[in-house]
Amino acid sequence: MRPAKRHHKPAVGYSGEFSGRCRHIATLGRRMTLPLYGTASQSVGFSFDEVRSVLRLRAVDSAAERHVADFALARTPDEIRRAIEAEWPSIFLVSVGAIHVPGTFTGRLIAVPPKYDYLADGDVIGFDHASRKFRALYRRNSAHNSFLVTERCNNYCLMCSQPPKDVDDRWILSEIKESLPLIDPATRALTFTGGETLSDWEDFIALLKEFRDGLPTTAIQVLTNGRAFANSHIVDAWKDIAHPSLIAAIPLYASVDHIHDHVVQAKGAFDETILGILKLKDRRQRVEIRVVLHALTVPMITQTCRWIARNLPFVDHVALMGLENTGFAIANEALLWVDPMDYRDSLAEGVDRLNAAGVKVSVYNLPRCVLRRSIWPFAVQSISDWKNGYVTQCNLCSEKPRCSGFFTSGRPRQSRGIVPIY
Repeated sequence: MRPAKRHHKPAVGYSGEFSGRCRHIATLGRRMTLPLYGTASQSVGFSFDEVRSVLRLRAVDSAAERHVADFALARTPDEIRRAIEAEWPSIFLVSVGAIHVPGTFTGRLIAVPPKYDYLADGDVIGFDHASRKFRALYRRNSAHNSFLVTERCNNYCLMCSQPPKDVDDRWILSEIKESLPLIDPATRALTFTGGETLSDWEDFIALLKEFRDGLPTTAIQVLTNGRAFANSHIVDAWKDIAHPSLIAAIPLYASVDHIHDHVVQAKGAFDETILGILKLKDRRQRVEIRVVLHALTVPMITQTCRWIARNLPFVDHVALMGLENTGFAIANEALLWVDPMDYRDSLAEGVDRLNAAGVKVSVYNLPRCVLRRSIWPFAVQSISDWKNGYVTQCNLCSEKPRCSGFFTSGRPRQSRGIVPIY
């Protein structure tokens, strides 16, 4: 499916314009972004009759029943020796340099650099045979696992962190399906993201049904622009999934149609999104509304929250989200960046409006020191663990254990309000 016609494109270059009261975060050295993808330094034993494989890492001494996709995870010559002695047919090696693998080993081998040392027992990897490119699809010890469903989208959001591409990437759904039996059944939650996840809605909904059956206790969150749900046929198919913990997370950037449409760069998107939300709730489906906070949305954030409280009080959750300065947000930084200190009062009033109406509301991605204390109970540690960090000032802060911290991805920006709380 090709993206809808776009009536305006964001700037394609970095503007270089900054607010005099704000600055880039010089260091987030307490934690840097984890490299979730890369290129293997070596691979042997793979058939080129197949383009790619999905594999699961296992501790060398694991006693769990082996799956054909399992690879022994080794980091030292001793672990390689033990893997061979235990008759592992496949080995995934994380190594600083070349490590000798005995010639008696004739199975599949992948070797990657030491920066991927975070990989652990139970993690799932997607691997391209020809290019040797790989990606961590699932990390068993993480609470922030998400599957990219597609890079295609019929929106073209000015601050999109995953800029859309008009490509045929339907193979991704097959890769996710292949990953399903390798995921730990105890996984509490999974997210599906894009692009627009409902671009190939029939195949995607069929996949969600398989996750419902294969991981019945795992909560499923789907990030979608919601426009597809304006189609009653699609909403009915979504309802038929009948997953006990399925929620559609839908962005709504303003209560005024032309502002929302401008942010998503798609005329008529507001009307389709609202109709989709109404149809979902009419069928008693769970819906979260997401509002990303930037210079185009914060001038009317209180009005937007008031409008949601009055017109959509039946939604299950509203998330008011600090901007991740990556993707298109960098290209449009001069247009979008605003110091959270400049909207802290209107944000607090918006939270109060929603809470007073009985709407469950949370504040994502904003450190506590830039928020009014009245809304601290609504502030959530929401940033995914692989791109979450803190600055030097945070070391002395009493609220650090409860604070969201910062994004380490993209080009982080620091508010003038970042100070330790004692």
